Amino acid sequence: MIGLREGLEAALIVGIIAAFLRKNGKRLTAMWIGVVLAVILSIIVGVGLDVAEQSLPQARQEGMETIIGAVAVFFVTGMIAWMNAHAQDMRRQLEAEAANALSQASAYALASMAFLAVLKEGFETSVFLLATFSVAQSAQMAVAGAVIGLLMAVVIGWGIYIGGVKINLSRFFSFTGAFLILVAAGLVISSLRTAHEAGWLNVGQQAAMNLSWLVAPGTIQSALITGVLGIPADPRQIEVAGWLIYLIVVALFVYWPLSLRPGPRLAARLQIAAAAAFAAVALAMVMFYPVPRPAVPERAPIVAAADAAPQPIGTLRLTAASEDSPATLQVALNDGQGKTLLLSEDQRRQEQYEGIDASVWTLSGASPVADSPSTVTLDDVVTLNGGRIPIGLNPQQHPGPFNASLSMNCSTRVWVADGVLLDAGSSVNNLLTLSGSGLQTPRTLMVNDAGAPPAACHWQVDEAYRDKAVAAMNLLVFAREERQFWAVVLPTALAIASILLMISAARILIRLCRAAKAVTADSKPHHSLNADNLD
Repeated sequence: MIGLREGLEAALIVGIIAAFLRKNGKRLTAMWIGVVLAVILSIIVGVGLDVAEQSLPQARQEGMETIIGAVAVFFVTGMIAWMNAHAQDMRRQLEAEAANALSQASAYALASMAFLAVLKEGFETSVFLLATFSVAQSAQMAVAGAVIGLLMAVVIGWGIYIGGVKINLSRFFSFTGAFLILVAAGLVISSLRTAHEAGWLNVGQQAAMNLSWLVAPGTIQSALITGVLGIPADPRQIEVAGWLIYLIVVALFVYWPLSLRPGPRLAARLQIAAAAAFAAVALAMVMFYPVPRPAVPERAPIVAAADAAPQPIGTLRLTAASEDSPATLQVALNDGQGKTLLLSEDQRRQEQYEGIDASVWTLSGASPVADSPSTVTLDDVVTLNGGRIPIGLNPQQHPGPFNASLSMNCSTRVWVADGVLLDAGSSVNNLLTLSGSGLQTPRTLMVNDAGAPPAACHWQVDEAYRDKAVAAMNLLVFAREERQFWAVVLPTALAIASILLMISAARILIRLCRAAKAVTADSKPHHSLNADNLD
């Protein structure tokens, strides 16, 4: 159908020009040169776009398909509207252009005229077919169908030229235009989908309906609905909205009866009303679209670190920073103990936490171990070091006993993103500081066993909370993109449309006002100035 419709337009152009030249006794050589060059260039454009697309990485291929689809939709919409309005005048316009080319007494002028006339149709055809081939279930069958349609167009065009075929062009273009509107609406769906796959459009991707029962692969319904009309089995919300908006607006614009179209003054009033409605909708979207917030509990449960069967031992609560104080993390244990950690800006740094941009703090503080011995023997040091003599200690040079100081260093790491606690954990390092017995300077060792660590320094956030917080932050990214579209991009587009409608309405009203003034001026009597009417 696409090949037949587009090919017949080009064939009619060539036939009208050829008939006019024959009628005026001119040769067709220059015309055929222009036609052949236009056809070759159209093929080169289509093949070049396809080769360029195939040479790109996958994401850029999807972006290229989006651009080609959008251009194809623009071309076919303009072509349908123009042909419906000018199908009856096409012969007169082309004959006028051909007469102008002949008046220049130049074969190049006529060749250029035929070249440009056919190139327009050929370029639109190549882009439109390329866009439909990219979403067809079988590219080979789609190409075969296009070739058959083009051949039929040539035969029909030849028949019209020699007078053997009579066809109501207005009705033909009206019928095929309705089909092409459906195809172009399908291209809107495919362009929106490839835009998402290219990473350009991430809003409205929720599934709108499930049509797998209707367009099962390999069925005739799938070939017609998905392969021809471009409707997938899983249309998404933004795709359904784009399909409906395009189909309704273009169909009404092209096929609304002329007898029912409003006059200039009523059209201006309707445009003003539409502009006001667009502005009101845009303002409502900006004001009332909710600001997305992550759905996470205010308190995060914590469990004992490295516990085989973790049980909640307390909670964490993150408080936001204010002008007077930094953010804090309050640790509350079930036994009543707890502490508050200050998350100061000078200790904050950025890093990725499971793909999320997060702020991370590493806080540490040492405290002496109660009732720890003030002196230890070399055997005690070996025992605390896991049965090995620490590196740097020589039994002959440092036989002991040593002056000892045992402390626990409590280290806490906290990850926060957009004011939401993602994860936190606290661990203890036992530090033994030795001096005396031949040591020139004190030595600090990390030892394994210095008693059970306090619960306030030996915990981690519950894994279920971490998973929920990460999922909530990922959803927040998509929710913000949704809000950016519905509360910023779309209202901006509606505001621009409202301004354009107001400008259009103002131009109509100004034109009507000038016309009314001109009529009033023409209707006034003209008095000649003479001595009789001078006071």
